[in-house]
Amino acid sequence: MTIYGLVDCNNFYVSCERVFNPKLEGRPTIVLSSNDGCAIARSAEAKELGVKMAQPLFQIADLVKRHDIQVLSGNFHLYNDMSSRVAQVLADTAPSIQKYSIDECFLDITGMDEDLTEFGRMVQAKVVKWTGIPVGVGIAETKTLAKLANRIAKESKKSGGVVNLVDSPWRDKALEMTEVGEVWGIGKQFTKKLNRNGVQTALDLTNKPDVWIRREMSVGGLKTVRELRGEDCIGFENIPKPKQTTLVSRSFGHEVSDLDSLTNAITVFATTAAEDIRKSNLVSSTVSVFIETNRFSNGPQYSPTRSVDLYPATNNTKHIVHAAVQGLKGIHRDGFEYKKAGVMLLDLVDADHSPLSLFDQLDPKDDDLIKAFDQINRQQGPGSINFGNAGLPSKWRSNSAYQSPRYTTEWNGILVVKT
Repeated sequence: MTIYGLVDCNNFYVSCERVFNPKLEGRPTIVLSSNDGCAIARSAEAKELGVKMAQPLFQIADLVKRHDIQVLSGNFHLYNDMSSRVAQVLADTAPSIQKYSIDECFLDITGMDEDLTEFGRMVQAKVVKWTGIPVGVGIAETKTLAKLANRIAKESKKSGGVVNLVDSPWRDKALEMTEVGEVWGIGKQFTKKLNRNGVQTALDLTNKPDVWIRREMSVGGLKTVRELRGEDCIGFENIPKPKQTTLVSRSFGHEVSDLDSLTNAITVFATTAAEDIRKSNLVSSTVSVFIETNRFSNGPQYSPTRSVDLYPATNNTKHIVHAAVQGLKGIHRDGFEYKKAGVMLLDLVDADHSPLSLFDQLDPKDDDLIKAFDQINRQQGPGSINFGNAGLPSKWRSNSAYQSPRYTTEWNGILVVKT
């Protein structure tokens, strides 16, 4: 019998901020999306005040002022680094882990001799001790049940943040208290259909005949139901599937029209994308560039895309930036106000298996340059050294008026303790 754990960080972005700013503890706090647009993370106190997920800041301005809600711009360098630290603690604790999202990890704890509930509490304590991030732990025979158990763990104060459904007499009760729309893999459309057919809870769903499930929800739906019944159908992947594309894009803090500003933005995005695929030892053979006007404005609209081939396939920042800028120059038009741009790297393959012809010449000096580039940015913090004009100030950059320091990834962000 397989046994899974799901570790989910509580209000992750807010928790990251509280690690380095304890004054936020107990105070209603929200974290905003890129460009300070809307709330993408809320503390429990902010949720109680009625702040909704993805609610624009301007809609809750009065609420923020009335209740002194702490407002922070998204600090994604910090959150990604803290996510890696949590994952490392879990990797040192469990036999195998699979990172599911920035704030969630599955654990494969099959065959462990110790009490599973106590193991869950040990995981909780260890993650808090080493990272400062509070987590909930759900344990069950399938991933779907582990997700369900985790949700109950985070909602039930009696659970202490850990729920173990392995061979539990409370499993049916857990299924009964879970609305069908809250089950992992059940989307809004299926929820509406199931509700119309008298299926309100996860327990109702498990009691439906397989023939009906397959007809109404396809094979994927049947897998979900079998998982809820305790049959492992999804499995555990130690090695994630290699990604086929990577995309870096941003909405601008202010609309821009000049080519220099757009070149600056595209250089930054291409640099980030190249660094991303190098971390996975991938190379790309196509760069795609796009720019967009503001579709919500009354001005003229223009949203072109241009792809540029890379031959041979590469993850070299210099070559990717050059191709991206060439693509931008081919689609830029005067007379438009651009609100968003992006760079996508396509046709990704493992760098060790990338085909080269006899005529392809790779300059070893380029590799040395990129290695030095990455090393400096690792040691001094992201963006310490840049290609082209990427490091220069520009009006396109997103608004982040409430951003905290990058405590763990930049030297000038390190906390200083005064005695």
